[in-house]
Amino acid sequence: MNIRALEEKAVWVRRQILETIASSGRGHIGGALSCADILVALYYGGILRYEPCRPDWSDRDRFILSKGHSCVALYVILSDLGFFCPSELESFCQRGGMLGGHPDRRIPGVEADTGSLGHGLGIGAGLALSARLDRKDFMTVVLLGDGECYEGSIWEAALFAGHHRLRNLVAVVDRNRQCAMDFTEECNRLEPFADKWQAFGWDVAVINGHSFEQICSAFDGFRARVSEKPLAVLANTIKGKGISFMEGNVKWHHGVPAGKELETARQELVQNGLTIPC
Repeated sequence: MNIRALEEKAVWVRRQILETIASSGRGHIGGALSCADILVALYYGGILRYEPCRPDWSDRDRFILSKGHSCVALYVILSDLGFFCPSELESFCQRGGMLGGHPDRRIPGVEADTGSLGHGLGIGAGLALSARLDRKDFMTVVLLGDGECYEGSIWEAALFAGHHRLRNLVAVVDRNRQCAMDFTEECNRLEPFADKWQAFGWDVAVINGHSFEQICSAFDGFRARVSEKPLAVLANTIKGKGISFMEGNVKWHHGVPAGKELETARQELVQNGLTIPC
């Protein structure tokens, strides 16, 4: 897809996130909206290697959504690509449905059970090391939340990956500067964030996480990186991106719009350039 097509797809994904959460009555909407552009770039921008008809294909790239509470964004994309039927979204977080409030490996296209924050990077580092030992060329990409980076296990995994020079590992941090109930720099300061990753032996790229040009550029040539270090992509984003009353509002870490709020959100997403069919 070209940049315009990626932008249109991202608006469509946000609309599906909104409708899925509104229909189910639950879900973490703020973080799903903030990482939507990152996920669209990875899956539609020619970055990740995958085959929906063969979700267990041995040469696929491994993607781990460590910030598992934002799973509705991933579910929308996986269903759109054909990993499973889009009608499954209708049972999101419902009894008997396949799609729960956090990802699990029973879902086609999901690599790891996540949502207990802090585990995804360790799993990703293990996969990256196993690829090297098995002489496999798949890449491992892990999407983290910045609030998740309060977890000590993240930094243990970062230290491990730096030590083992896992250049086939990429950590993308959804840097929306919010956690569940506060702003990161007021709750527990992360800055100087890039310096921390570099000190643990990583290459670092700081980008606008809503710019497809910058996201795709950060992954340009990532399969044949000259550096032996793992790569951390710190993607500056806005929590609740695309719906004005949600943007930067801690209320919308976990919330369900209804009534006038829902109609306003729908109208804004249409006005933001939805031109491709649902």
